[in-house]
Amino acid sequence: MNLVINLLSFTSVLKSVGSVLLAVGILLAMVTVHEFGHYVAGKILGFKINEFAVGFGPAIFKRRSKRTGELFALRVIPLGGYCAFDGEDEFEDEAAQKGEESDGETADDEPFAELVSPDNEVQETEKDGGRDLTNEETDYPEPKGERFNDQPPWKRIIVLIAGATMNYLLALVLLFIMFGSYGCIHSYVGFRGETPPTASEEVLNARDIVLSVNGQDIYLATDYADALSGIKQGEEIVVEILRKDDEGVWREKTLRIVAAVDCNFKSMTQLDLACTALGLDPQLYGFASVTLKEGFWETVGSSFVYSFKIGGTVLRSLGELVTGRIGLDSMGGPVTTIGVTAQAASSSFLSFLNIAAFIGVNLAVFNLLPIPALDGCKVIFCIIEWIRKKPVNRKVETMIHFIGIIALFAFAILVDLLQLFT
Repeated sequence: MNLVINLLSFTSVLKSVGSVLLAVGILLAMVTVHEFGHYVAGKILGFKINEFAVGFGPAIFKRRSKRTGELFALRVIPLGGYCAFDGEDEFEDEAAQKGEESDGETADDEPFAELVSPDNEVQETEKDGGRDLTNEETDYPEPKGERFNDQPPWKRIIVLIAGATMNYLLALVLLFIMFGSYGCIHSYVGFRGETPPTASEEVLNARDIVLSVNGQDIYLATDYADALSGIKQGEEIVVEILRKDDEGVWREKTLRIVAAVDCNFKSMTQLDLACTALGLDPQLYGFASVTLKEGFWETVGSSFVYSFKIGGTVLRSLGELVTGRIGLDSMGGPVTTIGVTAQAASSSFLSFLNIAAFIGVNLAVFNLLPIPALDGCKVIFCIIEWIRKKPVNRKVETMIHFIGIIALFAFAILVDLLQLFT
């Protein structure tokens, strides 16, 4: 008996570990796609790229291209990555950028000096029978292209937004695969009791699929707050639904429901208020998700609409956090994200596609926010330079981004700790 219990416990541990690894894999894939967007745009526009890395910290694997001289590395911490453009984070003057004299020699005297990178990219030595075999760095060419800050602002803006664009495009592809395989996601009226009451024609019933409320399409449960916001008690709410008839066929129907309460939503998560307004008892009813097969073009359209809904939810969540409508304990950092992703991704392939698409859109939206250290803030600095015809002091910009990255890390740690102790 103990052996069986131990085996079951071991299997449970393996499943948990597998789920976490799957979640980390999703996050790492999304980050890699993001950095690959920067890389592709940079190559097309003639930027000099020194390294493309997946992960942070010491390198597990690294290889330098004999054709381009660029370093490609897989690093030990799988929660990020970077595309290292030459001169992106430097603020030295023009003379320093071109290379200053040192010990009577200049950078031009050592054309391969830049191949020795700050992260200890030194010549490697192997021993073979007491004889040293040196891996000559001079076998590799100097990466071609112009330094990041020497490129015109419009080129830098394209490179900066390319990462978020790639995240969004991948999320869109995943949504299309998900909707094409399983059907488009819609809101479903669920019943928490054992037996739902007898269906009534002019009110919402359990198992109704809600297509729209007051003309606004409903995909996510949080869409109800947008659709009902500002409705007063006694006003009419127009609800488009799909309901099965006696023959089991889904038929579209329009309901005209009188609002039971004022719809003064403090946050988009007040689903009980939405239920009450639509004449449902929140103790017995709730909103769940259901998939419904649609035609090809409807699937394409729904993929775009659903992705916009996710993006809107991300922005609204951040807005409600700033205004205090939701607390920090409702947010999550990397640890919380991995936990939620692991649980969702391991439950079914549908959930795997859904959470991967959600993370993709989330990364795209978040990285374009005008927050120091993020791509969106760097775009702002490029626009300022474009308008002023000269850059903001590079030291000032670098310091702003440095403070931003510290603040982001601190915020991520804080929200994870709040999730742990609440």
